[in-house]
Amino acid sequence: MIPPADSLLKYDNPVLISRNTERRSPKSRALKAIPQQTITSSPVPPPPKPKSPPLDASKPAEEILNAILPPREWMENNQLWIQQVSSTPSTRMDVVHLQEELDMKLQQRQARETGICPVRRELYSQCFDELIRQVTINCAERGVLLLRVRDEIHMTISAYQTLYESSVAFGMRKALQAEQGKSDMEKRIAELEQEKKDLERQVNEQKAKCEAIEKREAERRQVEEKKHAEEIQFLKRTNQQLKVRNVNFSDFSGTRRILFRTHKMYLLYD
Repeated sequence: MIPPADSLLKYDNPVLISRNTERRSPKSRALKAIPQQTITSSPVPPPPKPKSPPLDASKPAEEILNAILPPREWMENNQLWIQQVSSTPSTRMDVVHLQEELDMKLQQRQARETGICPVRRELYSQCFDELIRQVTINCAERGVLLLRVRDEIHMTISAYQTLYESSVAFGMRKALQAEQGKSDMEKRIAELEQEKKDLERQVNEQKAKCEAIEKREAERRQVEEKKHAEEIQFLKRTNQQLKVRNVNFSDFSGTRRILFRTHKMYLLYD
């Protein structure tokens, strides 16, 4: 396990817990604590639990600190290291230094000033844990109350995170459904457009047929009208001719009667 990184929470010097597995006798102790004064890097405290067990403020400050801020452990070169939070009271300069270190880490890690930022949340969580440590050393009851506040904040953030994840999943599901519905609608639109084109083609064909029929009927009507007009003219001419013939026949009949009378008188005189 890689040693944890630096943290704003103040810790004591790490303690080496050696595990001697070679040639161990039945009566030998399994663990041996060896204090060490220096360390290259400080680990990050483990993530806080949603709910902390109820604490008794009458217990010693170190025990309350270990319950509120559990020690951190890591493996290095097959050796177990453990580090507990510091029980040294803090001064006003320590608080000022904490503020300066918080601002410096926010700038170094390029934390966002607004919006959701895991880096900023982590650093402020470490700063709040350090404040809880400082308050708990001076007043255990106040530290326990701040622990409840911290747990409530973490539970609220976890609830919002769960709600955000569920909303993202819901949004993705709706987006996929919308995408699928979009493809179906696009397919339906293409089918309707093709159907529209077919209907327009049929309409154009029917219009062409109607125009051809109208043109053919117009031509036929013109031919019939012309034929009818010619027949009328023929009948008129025939009627006129018949009228002329009737007049001539009546004149011929009168002349014949005159001649007959003249011949009759001639025969009488003769």
